[in-house]
Amino acid sequence: MAHSPISILSQVDFNGQPLTDELLMKTFQQLIDEHGYVLMCNVLDEFDPVKFCRRLGRFVPNYTGAVVGDVRPEPGMDDVYHAGNTRPLTPHTEGYDFAVLPPRYIALWCVTPASGPGGETTLADTRPWVAALTAEERERLESAEYDWKTTEGVQRLGLDLKTRHPILEENEQGLIVRFSCNNLLRDDDDPVVDLQHRWETAFGDEHMAIEYRENDMLVWDNWRLLHARNAFSDRSRHLRRIQIAA
Repeated sequence: MAHSPISILSQVDFNGQPLTDELLMKTFQQLIDEHGYVLMCNVLDEFDPVKFCRRLGRFVPNYTGAVVGDVRPEPGMDDVYHAGNTRPLTPHTEGYDFAVLPPRYIALWCVTPASGPGGETTLADTRPWVAALTAEERERLESAEYDWKTTEGVQRLGLDLKTRHPILEENEQGLIVRFSCNNLLRDDDDPVVDLQHRWETAFGDEHMAIEYRENDMLVWDNWRLLHARNAFSDRSRHLRRIQIAA
């Protein structure tokens, strides 16, 4: 069941005037610390999302090397699991296939929203799920390393990435959660299969669905939240994307 987002920040005040940079960042930081994500609305055309994201940290290139990536249907990608088509995406984090730390934040902003149904970005917070783990489960998820592969779409771009990481990793800046429903390599009898099923079910029950309007900007903590996408049919849907390091 989809829930409406509550961590919403207006870029303008009640008089329609832009918030000061200082107030905008202060409120943004409060909201993302509490909820793990922020949906920025009432975004003026002159707002600079790249400049805003630069205040959050160092940029991490996308798979193609582009720092500001385009998320829209691409030719020749409709038959594979890939963000560059109109098919649904399953719950996951970004960067589980990176040899280095995964990006801390992911930012998406809307150039052209999808007309008609679908196309929502969906999010769910893993914090309560991690808190519900038994001590034995937690220890195993922190100590057992798994092989991860990149998506079919990225492989088609010529990048066949393979890494080995635990699902939970303690870092000096916080807990890192890595998760994928389809790109974590494991045996069918591995205990992590049960975790994948539990978390995918919890995601279905608890996720928030983000419906975009033009210029809306969504930022979330990729170490904490899982995200996915609903299918859509309007091939003019166009988001832009930045990955930001811790």
